[in-house]
Amino acid sequence: MQNKAVVLGANYYIGLSIIRSLGIEGINVTAIDYSKKDTYGFHSKYLNEKLIAPHYKEHPDELVDFLISYAKKQDKKPVLFPSADPYVEFIDKYLYKLKKYYLIPQNEKGLYTTVMNKESLHRLAEKHNIAVPETVRLNEENYIEKVERIIKYPCIVKPVDSPSFVRKFKIKLFKVYNRDDLINSIKKATDENLEVIIQRIIPGFDDHMYTFDAYVDQYNKVTHWMTCQKLRQYPINFGASVYTSQKYIPELYHIAANFLEAIGFKGFSEIEFKKDAETGKYYLIEINARTTNLNSLIYKCGLNMPYIAYRELIGEPLNPKSINYDTNLTFWYAYEDLLAVKDYIKTKQLTFLKVLSSYFKPKAYAIWDIKDPKPAISFMNSKFKHAKNKFL
Repeated sequence: MQNKAVVLGANYYIGLSIIRSLGIEGINVTAIDYSKKDTYGFHSKYLNEKLIAPHYKEHPDELVDFLISYAKKQDKKPVLFPSADPYVEFIDKYLYKLKKYYLIPQNEKGLYTTVMNKESLHRLAEKHNIAVPETVRLNEENYIEKVERIIKYPCIVKPVDSPSFVRKFKIKLFKVYNRDDLINSIKKATDENLEVIIQRIIPGFDDHMYTFDAYVDQYNKVTHWMTCQKLRQYPINFGASVYTSQKYIPELYHIAANFLEAIGFKGFSEIEFKKDAETGKYYLIEINARTTNLNSLIYKCGLNMPYIAYRELIGEPLNPKSINYDTNLTFWYAYEDLLAVKDYIKTKQLTFLKVLSSYFKPKAYAIWDIKDPKPAISFMNSKFKHAKNKFL
């Protein structure tokens, strides 16, 4: 019997994309979530088993026991896939316990948390001569004066721990325009015991954002990779990809692959960069230490990252591969892109005609799949119910 794949989280399209990527290869896939509500990934035809487990944040020890109990019943170690940052943090915290029963790419406890933490990531990047945006920290003497002298306004107040910040404020950061904004934003975060840093905004529209998506094997070598260019984000300017094209940027390989290999990273990683519109220099913004929202695009371009990880971890690795040409394929999360477009046009960052012309590209959809339509139908039903309840 083959090793099962266990996907943590099915209430967002990242988990759904992992389920599809593995199921289409004939892998026996189990999805685990803490609730059935709005968990549209449970409706995928590629799913063999769906389980409700304790909440990763509220009852983490119980979730560990649940996972271990499940694994003990299997003939072979399952391969474990997190679909969101909180699940990565959970796996990292209990890594040594879980690795006794599951196949997980990373061996070093704490490394995933280190690269997800903006403060420790930037210090690590600086150590390896990777450019990061100029940063001022709250423990520095006269930090407000430093902000106004070195970084200047507008700038951003950015969380060290993004998942906790997003859970609280539903946005990724605060953009500030003057001293009062800065002081108030810092107070909002610190009142919630959330650590923040202050950074310069790298000049350039959202299409100056790029990603390096890669798999790093057990020998710390980047074996599979491709690069992408963001076109639109939501929330606009400082959000997640909603319309992103594959774009071959060879120089990112030399920056990112060397960095990932040097720090001992293993597994799937997506590094986000921003290209300075004035200097052309690439700045490291953040690392996603998991499958990302671009997974359906990466798959359509020819790299099935979850399956690549699965095959390596069961001892049957696939041959190295990179996408070293432009495919013109574009990822589209229609629901949030339409919200983003409204804001881009409202703020005059884009015109209607500019947006319209961008849609004439072959697409990889976030949720919709004609061969597996039920998750999309479930998603739309859920959104319709929320809208109906809101206006009644």
